[in-house]
Amino acid sequence: MSTSTTNLIFRSLRKLSILSLVALALIGGVSYLRFSQSAANSSIAMVSKVFPDPAVNLPTSKAKELRTAVFAGGCFWGMEAVFEHLKGVSDVVSGYSGGNAETAHYGLVSFGQTGHAEAVKITYDPTQVSYGQLLKVYFSIAHDPTQLNRQGPDAGTQYRSAIFFASPDEKQVAQAYIDQLNQAHVFQKPIVTQLAPLTGFYEAETEHQNFIDNNPNHPYVVIHDLPKLDQLKTKFAALYQ
Repeated sequence: MSTSTTNLIFRSLRKLSILSLVALALIGGVSYLRFSQSAANSSIAMVSKVFPDPAVNLPTSKAKELRTAVFAGGCFWGMEAVFEHLKGVSDVVSGYSGGNAETAHYGLVSFGQTGHAEAVKITYDPTQVSYGQLLKVYFSIAHDPTQLNRQGPDAGTQYRSAIFFASPDEKQVAQAYIDQLNQAHVFQKPIVTQLAPLTGFYEAETEHQNFIDNNPNHPYVVIHDLPKLDQLKTKFAALYQ
């Protein structure tokens, strides 16, 4: 059995609870898509219906230069798909950050003992989409920043909410936005997103790249990820592509 097949089987086993929920929904006569939409809408418990723009942002230069940002927030499948649909984003790669190169393998990361988080590296053009706009999508659509060491059914430090900053300026902007959201009581609970220096990003296995494009009917994707793309299209119409 190939390594890629083994990895997907391993991940599928971790998603058994999701399949059970789907089965219960079908037995109860609830439509599959309606159930998935409800699950996604309840995943981020926001108090305020108005999600503010960051008061502090990175400066942009007139010259076109690509920048990168590394975010973690649960399963990287959905995180990757959300940011791939933003104008100004040219590439999104799923991978691991927070640990070392030797342990940057799905089979090890999934045990939650490596220090790694499932993360995405976003390459973007700051003249089209700012770092602050990426943060707004990250906090409002991509994941629930109030869940500690988990995201929905996925539990463990590898699913933690984390921003891996590559410069003091990125750290400052991210911290200022977290403080802004907490002070505005946008969420019912405090934000638990970790800010950590970027010491390395390690690309995940091939089967995890562009997962939603390649597996749009996967039960986990339908329940947890496709509704996020719908919300992104609705709430960020000017940025959606």
